[in-house]
Amino acid sequence: MEYDPIKRRLGAVFNRTPFLRKLFYTLLDLLLLRAWHVNRELRSLKKRSFSGKIKVLDAGSGFGQYSYRMSRIFKGSIIKGVDVKQEQIDDCNQFFSSIGLQERVNFEYGDLTQHIEPYSYDLILSVDVMEHIEEDELVFNNFYKSLRNNGVLLISTPSDQGGSDTHEHEQDAVHGFIEEHVRDGYGIYDITQKLNNAGFSDVEVRYTYGFPGSLSWKFSMKYPILMLGKSKAFYILLPFYYLLTFPFCVVLNYLDVIFRHKKGTGLLVKAYKK
Repeated sequence: MEYDPIKRRLGAVFNRTPFLRKLFYTLLDLLLLRAWHVNRELRSLKKRSFSGKIKVLDAGSGFGQYSYRMSRIFKGSIIKGVDVKQEQIDDCNQFFSSIGLQERVNFEYGDLTQHIEPYSYDLILSVDVMEHIEEDELVFNNFYKSLRNNGVLLISTPSDQGGSDTHEHEQDAVHGFIEEHVRDGYGIYDITQKLNNAGFSDVEVRYTYGFPGSLSWKFSMKYPILMLGKSKAFYILLPFYYLLTFPFCVVLNYLDVIFRHKKGTGLLVKAYKK
């Protein structure tokens, strides 16, 4: 399944007014389990590590929903989003300008395999990005160089326990639900070693998308995207589908966040630069 065309269609709908864009961000925060995990961790970092104004890099900013969330969590902080899709960069800059945050939050084109800003950031966030990049170790090195001392790298990415609903390999190709992925996920040891090699001395990794989260993902993301991929007519039915499934998914997301999982199809990674 190619996910990007569906994202473009949804973006076209919700880009029409700032109100619709904010509504879109709220829906993403509620539906996407990774947003539950990431936003919880961001609030925890606010309490334990970043009490004042900080400088943040949203590495692979996409629709800009995490930049928006961070602008609300880290009041007064400076946030830069980088992405390789110029259309999304332009949309984000237009939206944040329309709500008066252009002085604090801006977006620009950036290839993470080349993007280095030495000692510039206190926090780098990368959500569902690393599974799209072959040269991941180069990117980890760039992240390390761009962080200030005592800075934090926060990553959300699929695990090797079936992340992205990967089901088979053929001649070293990954076959999964999201065709744009170049790998089927990371093992805890694998990503820890790569981050250690980049210079990070303290790495914490835990599973997300345990049993309740994986079930929620199927109902909140997989099945709707499959329907939308079949026919545009399903866009009309989508609100009614979520009216039925949304309460169930919220409960499952909550359970996934509050429990520790022995295995899961996602990983949440924190790496510290000392």
